[in-house]
Amino acid sequence: MVQYSAARISEEALSKVADAISDRTRRSILVRLARGPASISDVAEPFGMTLTGVCKHVRVLERAGLVRRRRHGREKILEFSPAPLGEVARWIHPYESFWNGRMNALESHFAAKKEKMR
Repeated sequence: MVQYSAARISEEALSKVADAISDRTRRSILVRLARGPASISDVAEPFGMTLTGVCKHVRVLERAGLVRRRRHGREKILEFSPAPLGEVARWIHPYESFWNGRMNALESHFAAKKEKMR
């Protein structure tokens, strides 16, 4: 059983981030914004969808706290906000050591089995 200290991220926030990054288009948007701020038009360019469709994806990312939107004149600029991903990573970390231990035990099991076959 995995034991971990109380995570700083709420269950609701964790669910919003998980939902936001579950979609390939939204992950692609985050990859683009990780390189630097961009207008919605620039972000939408590589996708074969309407600007309205891209805006819907951006709103999901905004609700998860992964993207911030600001106005620069008439243009809306999007910026990546990685903090929620850091919180999720801290929540996941205890599970990493759990699964590493399981994988090491499995590897040892197969190594011992292979040794017996020789």
